[in-house]
Amino acid sequence: MQTRFTLAQLADPDIARANEILRACVHCGFCTATCPTYALLGDERDSPRGRIVLIKDMLESGRPARASAARHIDRCLSCLSCMTTCPSGVHYMHLVDHARVHIERTLRRPLAERALRAWIAWIVPRPRLFRLALCAARAARPFARLAPGRLATLLEMAPPRLPKPLPEDRPRVVPAAAGRRRARVALLAGCAQLALAPEINRAAARLLSRHGCEVVTAKGAGCCGALTHHMGRRAPALRAARRNVAAWSREIDNGGLDAIVMTASGCGTTIKDYGHMLRRDSRWAAPAAAVSERARDITEWMNGIGLRGVSAPGGRVAYQAACSLRHGQKVTEAPRALLRKAGFEVVEPADSHLCCGSAGTYNLLQPDLAGRLRRRKLDALAACAPDMIASGNIGCMTQLAGASAPVLHTAQLLDWATGGPDPRPTA
Repeated sequence: MQTRFTLAQLADPDIARANEILRACVHCGFCTATCPTYALLGDERDSPRGRIVLIKDMLESGRPARASAARHIDRCLSCLSCMTTCPSGVHYMHLVDHARVHIERTLRRPLAERALRAWIAWIVPRPRLFRLALCAARAARPFARLAPGRLATLLEMAPPRLPKPLPEDRPRVVPAAAGRRRARVALLAGCAQLALAPEINRAAARLLSRHGCEVVTAKGAGCCGALTHHMGRRAPALRAARRNVAAWSREIDNGGLDAIVMTASGCGTTIKDYGHMLRRDSRWAAPAAAVSERARDITEWMNGIGLRGVSAPGGRVAYQAACSLRHGQKVTEAPRALLRKAGFEVVEPADSHLCCGSAGTYNLLQPDLAGRLRRRKLDALAACAPDMIASGNIGCMTQLAGASAPVLHTAQLLDWATGGPDPRPTA
């Protein structure tokens, strides 16, 4: 694609990167075949190719973003299916992230929209505040139908029950189980997951320990910054990245880390991109790159060290591939291979490459489209007639609540298969 940025514009490293990405696009349209929003809406502007043109025009002009262009970019899930499909290697993720920063800086949204975005960006990355918000929403849930607009959606999404808080977010060390320590790893505590499903990290810690890993929850590490990053709020996203890089760098320097393991694939995609996000920061560029090099999804790490001691609980598992894992991190075979090795029959739903509609904050900001994608995914999963549904991302698990079978994290199933408790709900 031809671009017309001025030399002054290209002096900005972010514009230079956008120019590089735009020039790689040959406008072939392969991406439209795998774009969920294009499949739903059939509007070229709601396809990756159409959004690339909108972003090009927006950045080249140097003017504030227009609401008409922002509307179509807002509808992008950042599922990155287009990056898997693209034959030209267009790095759409970096391009749309930059576009969102530009929109956030230059477009004054309606007051209600600004308030909702600010609320999400403040509450969700803080587990204790988020839990309080969920408790309040749960109490108000019976009145959801009386609430206006998106407030009704927010109330309806509140889970009917919240798990008891566990100390998984506190700095701690879980020693390797009996036998020689094979590795030392940091486990990302995360943010929303701690409020919604703290048992996931507990299962992951047991699994890792059982396989000879010393598991560290590093002091100072917290939210990865993905949520604010994908809302175009660069400053808080970079603060979160620096905080985590500092925490894990201390562990690297003091005891060494063989890997930084994530159980939320949305977080993993962002942490693997810390090296890019902080590339212009002379103080943080090198340690950020070192962190990104060590970042591993739990299934990616377990597939590398090998699953042992399988007791084969059995059952038919429908594997729902989280977009951030499949398209963002290109981890595709490891989860399925591990589940098979663990003794499960693994099936996949039709159109498994299409997003479920969670996409971080998407189901909060674009509830209508997210709801349509959710219904489509639930129907596809039900057609598999599974005993359980496995996913590698808390957002997907929350979005699929109410499915025809229990929705569990892949790490919970692997923990169960190698000696851990049965993770299926008892009531």
